[in-house]
Amino acid sequence: MRKLVMALTYPPKIEPVKDGRCTQTIRKGRKVSVGDEILFHGWSGRPYRSKWDWRTRVTVTTVINIIVHDEGVARPPYTSEFVSGPVCHWEDDYCDELATEDFIVPQTGEALRDVLFGLNGAPDGPDEYQIIRWDP
Repeated sequence: MRKLVMALTYPPKIEPVKDGRCTQTIRKGRKVSVGDEILFHGWSGRPYRSKWDWRTRVTVTTVINIIVHDEGVARPPYTSEFVSGPVCHWEDDYCDELATEDFIVPQTGEALRDVLFGLNGAPDGPDEYQIIRWDP
């Protein structure tokens, strides 16, 4: 078990995480495992340039590794051709469900794409991400 610290800067998600309604985040990379503890926090002013003003600690219960493409999300199990293989397009129900669970506004796959690419940049090719979930 590792202890991680993650900031939350997406305004529609902050209160739902704090009060336990939102129990999911999607992050670029593959550094989180089931059983890890995450200390989420927010900022009192400008992100990364002000003091923390709230904190909440959670224990990770589920991690789903996904591959994010320009055109959508490939979810496990992957095949050897995951780069060009079928993906759930941003307009598909699966991406809409991810957006809903992640408290994206509006609750669409296209809005989820805009948030992910806005925070991490559009992928040059397939990028590894994780869907991270915890109990309220």
